[in-house]
Amino acid sequence: MIATRNRISFDPELIRRYDLRAPRYTSYPSADHFENNFTEKHYRQAAVTSNEIPIPSALSLYFHIPFCNSLCFFCACNKVVTRRTEVADEYLDYLCQEIQLQGGLYDNDREVVQLHLGGGTPTFLTMNQIKRLLQKVDQHFLLSTSPDRDFSIEIDPRTVALESLESLRQLGFNRISLGVQDFEPKVQQAIHRIQPAEATLELLQYAKDIGFESINVDLIYGLPHQTFETFNRTLELLMTAPPDRLSVFNYAHLPCRFPPQRRIHGKDLPSAEEKLTILETCVHWLTTAGYSYIGIDHFARPEDPLAHAQLNGTLGRNFQGYSTHTGCDQVGLGISSISQVGACYSQNVKELSPYYAATNHGRLSVDRGFQLSPDDEIRRRAIEQLMCFSRVNLNSVLASSENTPETYFAGEFRVLEEMIDDGLLSIDDNNTIEVSPSGRFLIRSICKVFDIYSAPGRESRYSRLI
Repeated sequence: MIATRNRISFDPELIRRYDLRAPRYTSYPSADHFENNFTEKHYRQAAVTSNEIPIPSALSLYFHIPFCNSLCFFCACNKVVTRRTEVADEYLDYLCQEIQLQGGLYDNDREVVQLHLGGGTPTFLTMNQIKRLLQKVDQHFLLSTSPDRDFSIEIDPRTVALESLESLRQLGFNRISLGVQDFEPKVQQAIHRIQPAEATLELLQYAKDIGFESINVDLIYGLPHQTFETFNRTLELLMTAPPDRLSVFNYAHLPCRFPPQRRIHGKDLPSAEEKLTILETCVHWLTTAGYSYIGIDHFARPEDPLAHAQLNGTLGRNFQGYSTHTGCDQVGLGISSISQVGACYSQNVKELSPYYAATNHGRLSVDRGFQLSPDDEIRRRAIEQLMCFSRVNLNSVLASSENTPETYFAGEFRVLEEMIDDGLLSIDDNNTIEVSPSGRFLIRSICKVFDIYSAPGRESRYSRLI
């Protein structure tokens, strides 16, 4: 399966028409549909079932490190703002207990091929604390030593010294992600994230020099005081030490849901037209610089493993975004972490106190989750294929069913006909949906057609596409 990675077209009129609110589809159904009656017992059974598969999946581990030194006003993550690094010691005490509990659920020959520390700010932890965490993981899980493993950590360039990068490399991390957002001083001041470009670029270049195999940079468009001219300057600076991947996120201003965003004034945000111009500028910049468009807001150099995975049909999508290791069971550890094991999802409690209380009693702190039905699994396959490859063969999606696409997706076909007329996609005689170059930016709208949980009353929970 080969994605049309270099065939993208920016059609402002289509984007305006289909710029709806929709999930990012890191799961299907999305996390806001998880149910409170899904318990630790259900999760434990899912783990047992996954071990009994003739060839069990490899494992992906995600650790949520919630602590941050300071508050970024745009942030929608689950976090604890403090400057006291010792508070992380208590958290690690409980996290290590959870590692032991989780490790006991999975057969010891199931290799961990993907490991990610996210947050919050994982580099809030000291190197000794990170080392302690990884040693505990190594005691209870089989960590891959393969060159194609994906062991990554999110970096705050404001707080990480060059020698810390060397320590992370020695600990086994081979990929890092740097939060940048924007280099413009006025924008940084408005979002409460002062981050000199020179120091960030020095860190980025040093990471390349010491052998990190893939370096990602996060940018955000739609922030206060941004214009396409200022964002151009950010891109110009970034291209002096070009990263392997870029994630260019759309800022979703939802102050009712995320209190820190109340400190961002709506009048300072760029207009919808300006945001569209910023996005168009960014797409032109990155494709001209040789990046491949992976999907939604992700770009990668053609030689990066992410681009290779898309070309050879092994790209996947999970709660960490796009992944080069598809088909893994994902185990989430720490507060608010989400697991995806077989046909179920589960999420830990979001606050420290109940997390500590559950762990103290030898329990996993599962707060809610979701058990997929056969229909959910069919729709999840269709959506993941579209998200990863901009195409899907509906006959293959229904291979385990006796239904035909024409009957099973009759309602969806009627909606898709309108998208065909608008030039977003085509459907051939073999029931293969192929998203057009101008439809790739609107893939979430196309996926939403297959989402039976999508309802007008819930749309305010999601960001707009652009």
